[in-house]
Amino acid sequence: MVRITDAVRPRLARAAGIVRPSLARVAGAAAPQVARLTRLAGPPLARITKDGPHAGSVRFTAGAATAGLVLAAGVVTAAGPWDGTGQRTAERDRAVALGHTGGADHGRQDDSSGTSSVAGAPRPAPSAAAVLTGLGGAAGTVESAPDALPTTTGLKAVLDRLLADPALGARHTAAVVDVATGRRLYGSGAGTALTPASTTKIATAVAALSAMGPDHRLTTRTALEPDTGELVLVGGGDPTLTARPDAQGWASLRTLATATAKTLEARGITRVTLSYDTTLFAGAQLHPIGVNPNLAPVTALSADEGRVDDSTSGPVKRVSDPAADAAGKFAAYLASAGIASSSPGPSKATTRAQTLATVSSPSLATVIERMLTNSDNDIAEALARQTAVATGVRADFAGGGRAVRDRLGRLGLPVTGSVFKDGSGLDRADRLTADLLTALLAKAGDPGLPALRPVLTGLPVAGFTGTLATRYADGAAGVVRAKTGTLSGVNTLAGTVVDQDGRLLAFALLASGTTDPTAAQTALDKAATALAGCGCR
Repeated sequence: MVRITDAVRPRLARAAGIVRPSLARVAGAAAPQVARLTRLAGPPLARITKDGPHAGSVRFTAGAATAGLVLAAGVVTAAGPWDGTGQRTAERDRAVALGHTGGADHGRQDDSSGTSSVAGAPRPAPSAAAVLTGLGGAAGTVESAPDALPTTTGLKAVLDRLLADPALGARHTAAVVDVATGRRLYGSGAGTALTPASTTKIATAVAALSAMGPDHRLTTRTALEPDTGELVLVGGGDPTLTARPDAQGWASLRTLATATAKTLEARGITRVTLSYDTTLFAGAQLHPIGVNPNLAPVTALSADEGRVDDSTSGPVKRVSDPAADAAGKFAAYLASAGIASSSPGPSKATTRAQTLATVSSPSLATVIERMLTNSDNDIAEALARQTAVATGVRADFAGGGRAVRDRLGRLGLPVTGSVFKDGSGLDRADRLTADLLTALLAKAGDPGLPALRPVLTGLPVAGFTGTLATRYADGAAGVVRAKTGTLSGVNTLAGTVVDQDGRLLAFALLASGTTDPTAAQTALDKAATALAGCGCR
């Protein structure tokens, strides 16, 4: 760790002059949210800066977190935060808060004597400058140290030993790519397709953004049949539609009911025959894994992902028929607004039906950030089908897979050997290569394709957000950003890391035949951390 600490200091100093103007712009944009910083992001920072047997590494950890989060501030400001639970805002606010001269205070009270009023708290660490200008800036470019490209020999010396860890099972592959140039710097079985688990969502995200664009929104509507007076709740395939009292910026089923009721009352209608339309999606709703707490039946109409509690992510029991559940709630909201209705049943809105009211999701960019950060299977499956709809393919599991693969091929990505059975990675028959995963990440950083940038900004931040919130407590917190993948016997990790010379590297690590998921995760995290602390030349 001492070696890593010494290596980090010069790269931070070199990059300080590059990022000050960008950081100033970020600070101005994020200032109104700084007041929420302590409540939203305090616990993760307290966790990674806790004094203990690794106290000597605290300054590196805090510095790495600062550097990574200043990078995060740039990319999040460019793409726009999703803020369903405050994660993106917290990340941006902390980047701004830690960007001042004098270093992080690690929870210390202001004390002129220079001693902390918090027992055992470390002294302030020097401020860590960002190691990379933000993606999506004025020029939309990825700026990186031009003469400090890691070598294959240097990377092999570091990674071969780490990837030989028995915890990574019988088969494992890896690739490392320089994002600025797209050049592959390291490969170990990189063209061999293995089960990718949830890293599949990176491919789903790229395909969806490519097919629909980052500003696309998913719309749920109500329509009135002119002849029969039937009111149809038409599902638009929005997996983020919510029935909760506080929609937090997502499309609200309650709002839709209120607006619909007002329009009906204006027409003198106080009672309707209610039905619901899920025909945007086709085929089986149940994933091949069967009934599972990780995913509700896939349908074009659902509220809160069919969850039976107030959770917003993670495995939980789901209702068996999300569309009927959402329609039943909608009927209750209509009744509260003075419109009586029949018990809802399935139907299909005709082309003559008149739209009464609509609600739309946030931008696709925002939806994708939520999907990647939380590894949201429901969103992933909906977006695979939305990609099929957008490209004229049957919107079922198979069609979604074909549409995703086709979009990636159109982008010139190496899809040979890849198999997409779903959009989430829950299907064990999915196959991806490390080459494809790193190419996807590099493509998302292409200055000529800014529409793909949410793929990078949505990646969980080590030690801070999403599926990496509890990992890297003693490693490259804030510097590694990666999508995790876990199935029985499968552990994967794919994302980006900034090395000691300021290069933004994309990496993919896939392991099959693992027997201890915790040990496998640790081995993958060690490899990613090594990239953060290595110039590898």
